[in-house]
Amino acid sequence: MITRRQALAGVMALGAGGAPAHANRRVTMLVGAPAGSRGDGIARWFAPFMVSHFPFTDLVIRNVPGEGGLNALNALAETFPSGASVGWVTTPTLSARMVDRGNTTFAQRLSLLGAVVREPIAFVSPAAEPLESVQDIIRRASEDADAIPMGTPPPGSPPHLAALKLQVVSQTRLTIVPFPSASAARHAVLAGNVSAAALGLSDVIDALRDGKLHGVGLAARNRFGMLPDMPVLKEAGVPLAAAIRHGLAAPVGLPPDVKDRLTSVLKEIVADPAFRAKADAAGFVPVWTDGAYWTALMETERADLAKIWTTEPWLPSSGG
Repeated sequence: MITRRQALAGVMALGAGGAPAHANRRVTMLVGAPAGSRGDGIARWFAPFMVSHFPFTDLVIRNVPGEGGLNALNALAETFPSGASVGWVTTPTLSARMVDRGNTTFAQRLSLLGAVVREPIAFVSPAAEPLESVQDIIRRASEDADAIPMGTPPPGSPPHLAALKLQVVSQTRLTIVPFPSASAARHAVLAGNVSAAALGLSDVIDALRDGKLHGVGLAARNRFGMLPDMPVLKEAGVPLAAAIRHGLAAPVGLPPDVKDRLTSVLKEIVADPAFRAKADAAGFVPVWTDGAYWTALMETERADLAKIWTTEPWLPSSGG
């Protein structure tokens, strides 16, 4: 446990531009997913860059799984606002937990420092039986609701929420088949057990590049250089953009100089050519999203999801 004295020492160290080598500071990053899970893996993928751009810092990852990430958010909100504790946060996961758990206090208890990557939702189909476009999915589903089973990760996950949004914008009932994990949903579509799947791009980027999956469309505004031939949904007349953002948050009340220092570190990471290359290879778009703008996006997502919840409540995920 970090004591108040340690936390206050952290404020002084983090606020300074540097520190002597013998005065390494310890920063704990809370992750709302079990160790070894996909969510934990993404956080650990990012962690080395945090260490390399934040001199004299020992970064410790603390997994606080449960309640769909809610336990970690509560734990972070209760820490002393010194910069000694930060949280790896994902939206729209945070927005969804505010809706399906009826808890809207996180906007007042947590400060989003900034997102370092954006990950579009990809709609894919088996390469052996490819669907032509998202309109193909909509047309077949409108003729027979069971014709196109669409796999997703657990209910309330970003890809599952994107599938629900596709129903809204297309005014079509889809047969959405949630799986226990993104990996299980990917295996199902690779095996042809479902006709399509909605997944984060990082979960399918390798299979798309290898030709094992067919890219039906990205829920994004523009095509990406990493997959220049994969269309975006709006090209098929479906105005749906759905992105996952990953970044850091801290408890409200950080001293301004500490917040500025942490924000500066995150910006440096996004600009790092090594980070950008690794992100591109993994299916992430390295782009800086300022904390204030990210907070506004989170609130917009929350309002949109609250509307969907009134008519199409998803079963709240109990996993990390």
